[in-house]
Amino acid sequence: MKTWIKRGLGLAITLGLLAWVLHGARWQDVGASLAHVSALDLGLAIAAFAASYLLRAARVHDEFREETGARFAAILRLTLLHNASINILPFRSGEATFPILLNRWFGVPSTRAVVALLWLRIQDAFVVLALAAFVWPDLHPALRAAWIGAVVLAAGAIPVWAARHPELEARAGKFSSAVHRIRAALAESTRHHGRGWLWTIANWSLKLAAQAWLLGALLQDSIWTGLSGALGVELAAILPIQGVAGFGTYEAGGAALLAPHGITFTSGLNAALTLHLFVIASALVAGALALAFLPAANPVSKLESVD
Repeated sequence: MKTWIKRGLGLAITLGLLAWVLHGARWQDVGASLAHVSALDLGLAIAAFAASYLLRAARVHDEFREETGARFAAILRLTLLHNASINILPFRSGEATFPILLNRWFGVPSTRAVVALLWLRIQDAFVVLALAAFVWPDLHPALRAAWIGAVVLAAGAIPVWAARHPELEARAGKFSSAVHRIRAALAESTRHHGRGWLWTIANWSLKLAAQAWLLGALLQDSIWTGLSGALGVELAAILPIQGVAGFGTYEAGGAALLAPHGITFTSGLNAALTLHLFVIASALVAGALALAFLPAANPVSKLESVD
């Protein structure tokens, strides 16, 4: 029932945004906003997004390289298809692409793949939350420091928990057994968590810089103003209730954090909508290129798994 309520609210949010777009002829505003963006700015944003895709694929490849023997090109294909799926399928259902393809292409156990995705998303959330502390408007420096410190402590506690609870193995019962399987999978995902954090921070730094640059160009404002909007749209992605393909919540999150910089809510929504369309278009083009030119799996890895 809760799932259906969330989906219903997400659909209502999406329909509300669609009504707003159609009522005010916002597509013309989107075109006008893009007219302010130079070819150089657009090219830099596209290049930065492409580089962020490579960094995300490198993060996944680094984690699964030893157990699958997968080539980077195959992991890149998986990553790009996963990214395209979560940008177009409703209610974040595209997330399932990641564990399904890891299992089918490389034989990664389902629990391991799902927990790896969970850890990936936890790292994403922690990095975005930490960066948000730097740009949140009118926040006391002590609160900023406490915010960042809490995020760092929480991020460090998860790998410690995963690695230091072997007593769960000896406990009987379905619940304890399930907890142990999750802990073991999480321990494997966080085994090289130092490198994972470096990949994640590099990816998000580049991705947020690209979004900030593009929002600044759309609004004819500074990149620092754009950074607030970029963090707003990404923080909205953490919300438990999402519109279809993120529409509605994405735009509202961006507009909300642009408002303290003197950007009207309507202008903020227009800019965030344009950015959202750019993100979706980039994901779809990258996914299509992956399907056309990148290998689905590495035959050598299958032979090695037999050995």
